[in-house]
This record gives sequence, structure tokens and C-alpha cells, in this order.
Amino acid sequence: MPEYGAGGITAGGTVRPPATAGGADATGGTDVASGTGAAGNDGSREVIDVHHHFCAPAWRDWAEAQGLVNPKALPPWARWDARSALDLMDRTGIATAVLKPMLPARYTSSTQLREAIAVTLEAAVEAVEAHPGRFFFHAPLFLDDLDASSWALRRGLDELGAVGVNVTANYGGVYLGDPVYDGIFAELDERSAVVDTHPHNLPGGAPGAATVPGLPNFLCDFLLDTTRAAANMIRTRTLDRFPNLSVILPHGGGFLPHIATRLEAFAHAFDPPVEPAAVRDHLHRFFYDTAGPMSPAGTLLATVSPDRILFGSDWPACPSAMVADIAVPALAADPALGVAQRRGINRENALRLMPRLARV
Repeated sequence: MPEYGAGGITAGGTVRPPATAGGADATGGTDVASGTGAAGNDGSREVIDVHHHFCAPAWRDWAEAQGLVNPKALPPWARWDARSALDLMDRTGIATAVLKPMLPARYTSSTQLREAIAVTLEAAVEAVEAHPGRFFFHAPLFLDDLDASSWALRRGLDELGAVGVNVTANYGGVYLGDPVYDGIFAELDERSAVVDTHPHNLPGGAPGAATVPGLPNFLCDFLLDTTRAAANMIRTRTLDRFPNLSVILPHGGGFLPHIATRLEAFAHAFDPPVEPAAVRDHLHRFFYDTAGPMSPAGTLLATVSPDRILFGSDWPACPSAMVADIAVPALAADPALGVAQRRGINRENALRLMPRLARV
């Protein structure tokens, strides 16, 4: 019987933007608080958040009844509630959040896993219906159970209106891009699906234990996990074999933008070897979110077009104060981004990727 686990944990003054490339200067430009000014609307009061963790209260109740979790021992990010979510969204100009389901338990059977997914999907639909226009959702897939994943994508995408699916970078050390996942990826490709990824602990360690004592895994290991998944998808030419997929890499792509030149230069070292042009092509075809908070965007923009970058808060894994006081102002003040680029990141890029969001 396989073990089933999901989830990722990250931790968690108003700044006026300086002169930006193609944007406004500090005296006549966009006001961070209002998102409007002489240079025009940067979308900061109508943001679409594509990285909003969702651990449903109904799932918590169900998991406690199943004996899977102790609610008092769950981390803060697992205590999602609509009121707190909407409070942060209103304070930071987030008009719409795409819920990224988290089901942090180890399931004893495929049947129990399906029930957990069903409870979560129903809770997501209820959140959407209770707050029209504020929430959309992804369907969670557990690729270490391919049958349950096939069921979940059909239930979520075909029947309940999910705008994409959420997967983890690796399952038991088997990374995205591995041929074992080709059947599921083919089903997703048929639907031109958005595949939203998230890192977790690196393979081989004890569950929940820090790989390096004193360094929480989210600080470094999570970024490597995303980088490994992306590199493996490049190695296996995933986006060529499934050209209708749109894959989102979280946290600015992990280390990927910082090693883009290295990957291209050593493309022959992949097994089998990859053409440098294929590396470059895949780097340009992934989408990247800003959750983290993201480092200054210069390196990422040297790797990808700005229309491939999406806003992500990482809340509630990233605490409200960090989102409101650090991440959002830092993005608004990033010297590499002009007003038009920020408008794309804040809203327009997500609308192009997930047109259903434009219905509200």
C-alpha cells in the first residue's frame, strides 16, 4: 500500500516605487496604495493570486474524525478560513484567489484518499459559491496514486469547474516529467489544463525533518525541489510531448532562473543529452509565480518574458504581515518592473492563462 502525502510549508511600511524601466518615477508614478497614478493602472487593486493555500475546514474535521490528524498539532498554514482570507485579500488589493488545495496527512488507502479529495473539492465549491468572484480553485492530484488522480482531475475539471490542477514536484523521489506520469499528463493535455506545481521535502529524508539541522526545508530545499522538477521536465521534453499543458513553477521557479545559463551550457550532460535550444525553449514556456516573497525580478526577466510571471501570495503559509508588509510592497517597488509589467503580473497574465477568471 503506498503512502499518500501532500502539501508544502513555507514560512512566513508601505514602499513607494523608485524609477523603473518603462514605468513611473518616485514623484509622478503609480501610488502603491491605490494602484493608480500618472503612469496608469498597475493592477495592484485588482490582483489575481494564483498561489493561495487552501486547507479546508471541512477537510480538517473529516481528517480528525478519521484519526489522521490532531487539529491542535496542525501548522498555522493548515488553519484556513474564509474571513481571514478575505481580510488579507482586501488589505492587499487581491480581488481573486485561486485556491491551491492542501491535504496534509498520510492516507491508508486509495479509497480514503479519494474521500479526502472529495471533501476538499466540495469545500472549494462552497467557498466559490459563498463569495462569488473572490475564489476559484485547482483540483489536487496525488500522482503516487494514478487511478485516484485520474478520478480527481475528471471530478474537478470536468464536473466542478476547477481552473487547473495542483501537483507536487516529486512523489517518493519520482519527479514530474517521469514517463510514469504520462497517462495523467495525456489526460491533462487533452483538456489544455493548467498544471500548478508546488515543492515539498526532498526525497530520502524523514517526513517533516530538516535535511540540514537548523535550516527549515522551505528555505532552500523547496526551491531545489522545484528546480529538479523543472529540469526533469526539460530532460524528458514534457512540454513538447504535451504541448497543450501550461505548467506553473512556484517561488519564481526556485533556482531555475539563476542556473539557466548553466543548464543550457551543459545540456549535453542530461541523460539522454538535450539540445541547448530545447533547454531555452522550455525555460520560456513555463509560467512562474512570485510567491515567497520573490527575489528582485531582474534574473527572472533575463530568462523569461514578463507575460509568463503571475502574482502569488503563498498565504497562509506566508503570514499575513509578510505578504502585506514585505512581499506586495517589494513587488511594487521592484526596479526591474514597469507599470505595464506589474499590471500583467498582478492580473492580465493570469486572465490570459485562465480565461474563466475573466467572467467576474
